[in-house]
Amino acid sequence: MAASDWTCCLSTMREWESPDYEPSLPVSEKSNPLTRDIDRAPAAVIVRTLQACDAQMFQEETEETYQRLFSDQVVKTVMEVAQRVELILKDPRGSLVVLSGCGTSGRMAFLTASAFNRELQRLNQGLVYSYIIAGGDRALLSSQEAPEDDPTLGMLSLKKVCEGKKRVLFIGISCGLSAPFVAGQLDFCLQHPEIYTPVLIGFNPVHQAKDEPIPGCTFTFRSVVGRMQDLVKTREAFLVNPAVGPEAISGSSRMKGGSATKILLDVILSAAHAATFTNTPVTHKGIVQHMREYEKTLDVTYAQSEGISALVEAAGLSLRCGRRVCYLGWGSLAVLGLIDASECNPTFGADSEDIRGFVSGGFRQLHNNEGPLTSLGRQFCISHEDFQRLVLPHLSDQDTVLLLYTHCDDVGDVVKVARAVRGRTSNLHAVHHHTDGDTAAAGQQDDINKLCLSTLKITWPSSASESLVHMQWELSTKLVLNAVSTGAHILKGKVYQNHMIDVQVTNSKLYRRATRLLQKLSGRAESKCEEFLLRAIYRADELTADITSSDITTRTNAARDRTTVVPLTLVCLLTGCSVSEAESHLEQQPIIREAVEACLA
Repeated sequence: MAASDWTCCLSTMREWESPDYEPSLPVSEKSNPLTRDIDRAPAAVIVRTLQACDAQMFQEETEETYQRLFSDQVVKTVMEVAQRVELILKDPRGSLVVLSGCGTSGRMAFLTASAFNRELQRLNQGLVYSYIIAGGDRALLSSQEAPEDDPTLGMLSLKKVCEGKKRVLFIGISCGLSAPFVAGQLDFCLQHPEIYTPVLIGFNPVHQAKDEPIPGCTFTFRSVVGRMQDLVKTREAFLVNPAVGPEAISGSSRMKGGSATKILLDVILSAAHAATFTNTPVTHKGIVQHMREYEKTLDVTYAQSEGISALVEAAGLSLRCGRRVCYLGWGSLAVLGLIDASECNPTFGADSEDIRGFVSGGFRQLHNNEGPLTSLGRQFCISHEDFQRLVLPHLSDQDTVLLLYTHCDDVGDVVKVARAVRGRTSNLHAVHHHTDGDTAAAGQQDDINKLCLSTLKITWPSSASESLVHMQWELSTKLVLNAVSTGAHILKGKVYQNHMIDVQVTNSKLYRRATRLLQKLSGRAESKCEEFLLRAIYRADELTADITSSDITTRTNAARDRTTVVPLTLVCLLTGCSVSEAESHLEQQPIIREAVEACLA
């Protein structure tokens, strides 16, 4: 990044920390000052801006500001949780470590639990990790927003997983300290302290935890967190909630929220494994050193910003042409491709075919709780064979295909797949991780380079441990794919300023987020914004008494099959036009900022 750009970034890096900056919003919902005009930026500027946003994760704490990743209390709590995991690893009889969350948080729980169970298998140890995701395994691959609002479902799913266990360390993840599904699980843990020790990971301070009533419950998320705080001193509960700064796209916790979740889970479980199997004590210095390695991961990844920008440009062109982007991956990098693709529908209102992920080995590689899900439909056909059967015959040069692999994967198979894809489209690219000095597959890599329009080769030092390097590959790949999918949708016009304007309104969190966003962008009162939002949901300029008296669940259910709800609402609010007129404007100009400006002109 040019010096002038960095100066501009540094002047606004900490603006969000001011108590006067969007004071009514929690950190996870604030807009990021760095990205105010990202919707008008070219690919290269989008990538540089995302780099600056990601760097905020590792900012040091200053006086009178938020607790950060390297804050002493955060590091101490990470140590204590790692030591609790260590106790279970050393005596796993009747014990379990459960990782749970909704959406991206649940997908990170799945990724982490799977990875560390594989490590236990390699060491001939019994498995101690389990994951829960709101909506079940179909939520690994598609948006399942409604279950996030169900605390009873969360509680019952936890009870089922832990049946017969005598000691459970429960790690609930809610980036905004807001998910009722997780609140129900934490409440259940607090009611049964003889078995459960609750841990909460999130990225807002406690006073910003969601305090709205949860239907059918006597508690709110904030009241649950308050009860946990009372138990922190006696180490009967743990809170790990550093602020990592507002998301590049406001409220899009799949980005920094997901990355910081992965970092914390990896650090906690790695430290516990090292203490158990290599007699390396859990120390403050060791935790900080491990976190610093992830900070270096950002530097290594964004050193390839020119190549990442080319991928963003290619993917953006494909989406603007009404075509698709496909991730073809191997190993855990393929799972990250699945995760990134699954998040585009709820974040950008994208079609499930716009960005797809495919895994070498399909569900055999995934090892998910419920096994193969292909019977649920095309969206759940995730193997390379499925790609070759369902997608490959229909590819053109307007589609973008991205290969994701490391030098430890079957590079010969990568060559084979690359040749098959190249027979249908020249728009083939690769992201390839390898360690410095490794030349084992050099000849095959040369073949891939010749077949691809571009190859992003990310090189890692050979001195690092194998497990650490693999976790760095995963985080690096997540950063690249988040940049590609986010940047492509920005170029397509799915972002207004730095807001997810085409977000689905399919649960209470998203409904409230949409209302707040409309207030901010239109300057109108909350009641007026909600009225116009209902008009867009029900496609009606006049609202009936049944509609205006309905609860949020009824409204979000009605919105489930609607498209462009929030863009329609904004156009109506700003221009005074009818819903049908707003639909016509957006059909003529799908880039939302330009559609609004055209209407106002």
